[in-house]
Amino acid sequence: MRIARWFLPGLNIKRWVFLLSLGVIMAGEGIAIASDLRFLARIEQVLLEFGRSIAGGQASPVGLGVAVFVVGVGLCAYAVNRLVHSIVGALAPGATDSLTDIVFQKRYLERGPRIVAIGGGSGLSVLLRGLKEYTNNITAIVTVADDGGSSGRLRRDIGMLPPGDVRNCLVALADTEPLMEALFQHRFRKGELRGHSFGNLFLAAMTEMTGDFEEAVRQSSKVLAIRGRVLPSTLENVTLCAEVAGGNVVRGESSIPQPGRQIRRVFLDPPDPQPLPEAIRAIEEADAIVIGPGSLYTSIMPNLSVRGIAEAVRRSKALRIYVCNVMTQPGETDGYDAAAHVLAVAGALGEDAIDAVVCNSEEAPEPARRRYLEQGAVPVGGDVELGGATVVSKPLVTRGDYVRHDPHELAKCIMRLMGRVRKGRNVVLS
Repeated sequence: MRIARWFLPGLNIKRWVFLLSLGVIMAGEGIAIASDLRFLARIEQVLLEFGRSIAGGQASPVGLGVAVFVVGVGLCAYAVNRLVHSIVGALAPGATDSLTDIVFQKRYLERGPRIVAIGGGSGLSVLLRGLKEYTNNITAIVTVADDGGSSGRLRRDIGMLPPGDVRNCLVALADTEPLMEALFQHRFRKGELRGHSFGNLFLAAMTEMTGDFEEAVRQSSKVLAIRGRVLPSTLENVTLCAEVAGGNVVRGESSIPQPGRQIRRVFLDPPDPQPLPEAIRAIEEADAIVIGPGSLYTSIMPNLSVRGIAEAVRRSKALRIYVCNVMTQPGETDGYDAAAHVLAVAGALGEDAIDAVVCNSEEAPEPARRRYLEQGAVPVGGDVELGGATVVSKPLVTRGDYVRHDPHELAKCIMRLMGRVRKGRNVVLS
C-alpha cells in the first residue's frame, strides 16, 4: 500500500507521526480529566495522582486537565511543524525559504494582480525583480529586434530570434538557486564563444531542440522556475529602423544610437509583423500595464510598433502606467526631459492611453553622475503634464555605481498606484 511507504526507514516521518498521536491523546486526556469524564480511566487516574504528587496533593482535576491539554496541544503543534518541514525538505532539498515564505509564494502571490510589463533591456529586468515580490501573474512582453552582441551573432549564425532581452527577463523573474541565475548570465571570455552568454546559448539549444523559439522560452521558464511568463512581442524576424533628422533611415537596433543624431521615429521591417496572440490576450486581461523603464526607441517603441500591441493597450480597461527613464541615453534621447519621453510614448499610443506617469525625483550620487556625464548621459528632469493622467514623482534610484531604478521602490510605487488610481480619476499619490 502507498500509505505504508510513508513509514519506511529514512523518511524522517514516523517520529513526528508518533509525537502527533501522543499530543492528540494528551489533549483528549486533558479534556477528560478537567470534565471528569471516563475516557481512559486508568491513564487518567495515573495522571491525576502524578499531578497531585508534584503539587503536594493540592492539584485540582480542572487545573491538571488544563495543564495536560496545553502540553498535548503544544506537542501537536511542534509535531505538525516538523512533519511539514520534513515533507518540504524532501520535495525541495536545500531550500532556504521558511515554510511561511513558501506558502506565501504559492498561495498569496498566485492571487496577485495581473500585470503586463512592456519593454526590454536592463530597465524591464529591474521592474520585474520588484514586481515578482507582489504577484506571480506577471507577463513580460519583450522586443526581439536586437542585432548586436551575442544576440546578433546567434541571429546571424543560426537564424534564431535574438534571445538577450528574453534571457534577462527570465533571470529577473527566476525563483531558483543563485548559482543557476549566475550561470544563465555568465558570459564566456575566451575562444570562439567569447562574448556569448550561457543563457543565450541555452535558449539557442532549446530552440533547435523544440524547433520553436516560443516553446524554447516556455521550457526555459520551467528550468528557472520563474514567477510569471516572458513573451516575445512577435515571432517574426524583424529589423528595427529609424528615420533621423535629414530624412535618412538607419537600419539595425545596434546602429541607431549615434552621438549627434536626432531620431524622428522608428519602425519595423517588414512592417506590421504579426503579434504573439498570447501577448494580445495578456494585455486584454491585465489589471495594470506598465510601459518601461527602458530604452525609448530601441526597447519600448519596437514593441509598440508590432501590429495590434498599441491598439490593445489603447482598448485596455487596465490601469496604464508609463515609467520614465532616470537618465538620458546618448545618441537616442539626448536633450530629452521627462515630458519629451512621455510625449514620444503618447504619440505611439495616444494621449488618453496613459493613465499614470512615474518619474524619479531623487538626484543620483555625484560620483555616478560624473561617470554618466562623461558618456553623454544626464538625469531626466522636468515637469510632465498629460491630460488627466496622474503624475507621480518619487525618489526611486539605487545607491551604487549605476544610476537606475530601485526594483523594490519602483514596484512598491506601481502597487500603490494600482490601489489608489482608477481610470478617469486624477488621484495624487502621497
